[in-house]
Amino acid sequence: MKTLRIEKNDAGQRLDKFLQKALDNMPYSLMYKLIRKKKIKVNRLRAEPGQTLNEGDEVLLFISDEFFGQRDTNDYSHTDTDLDIVYEDKEIILVNKAPGVIVHSDDKNDSGTLIDRVKAYLIKNKEYDPQSENSFAPSLCNRIDRNTGGIVIAAKTAAALRIMNEKIKNGEITKRYLLVCHGSFEKKSGRYKNFLLKDGDANTVRVFDRPVPDGRTAITDYRVLKEKDGLSLVEATLGTGRTHQIRAQFAYYGHPLLGDGKYGINRGDRKKGFSHQALWSYKVRFDFKSDAGELAYLAGKEFEVNEKKIPFTSMFSC
Repeated sequence: MKTLRIEKNDAGQRLDKFLQKALDNMPYSLMYKLIRKKKIKVNRLRAEPGQTLNEGDEVLLFISDEFFGQRDTNDYSHTDTDLDIVYEDKEIILVNKAPGVIVHSDDKNDSGTLIDRVKAYLIKNKEYDPQSENSFAPSLCNRIDRNTGGIVIAAKTAAALRIMNEKIKNGEITKRYLLVCHGSFEKKSGRYKNFLLKDGDANTVRVFDRPVPDGRTAITDYRVLKEKDGLSLVEATLGTGRTHQIRAQFAYYGHPLLGDGKYGINRGDRKKGFSHQALWSYKVRFDFKSDAGELAYLAGKEFEVNEKKIPFTSMFSC
């Protein structure tokens, strides 16, 4: 028998959701069978898959050791912990990600990701111990493209992750971007509202002015800040958060981003040293409209990246 004590980061979860994370090697069908047969109990009592776990509860597991995988066995001792931190407290951390850094691992990258660096940083500062957690690991709440720079929100606790994900889903966090576009805008401010259809094979989206099957509404507000040498420095505020939303919409209206080879033609941009899109998530505001629990202290607060850290803004200096 093994006993898992429910700590703060485990509390508030359904039993079955907790077990899916804590028992890495157990098939879901077997897990439900063991709960029914009382091989898995909570506080020595018969358990139900959907019951909520509270801090201090004990989950008793009368199962083979083979189902217990080691939590987060990655060796972070050689992982880069040098983060450009915009803001940090005991619940969250805002990191200014550099272009070229991938946020999560994929088929081609399984180390050196932003989340790996965040975990290594928290381990170094003794804020995260993988072996002492049953089901939680620090996680990113939002993601941006590999070659886009800017603010990524990471949650240090399970409560912060749950709340932040809910606020993002409900549109209670405002994200603003700086970008450089080709051309001069006839209207210096406005709103783009379109429908985006994703092409998974090509990893692109197509823009439509009318609803299309499987298309998703995309809303972006913009205002031109400066113009110089046929380029425009623009601030964009996301009303929705769709894949490649800014890049696709601005290209659709004849203003592809500087350096964007996916939605523009960037041969000339590359010759000038711009090998990826000039796009930076530079400002985040927490516009909470409902209860934010442990994160209530963030309501109304705004954080931004120092303009000097955004490479392309210097192009528009006088």
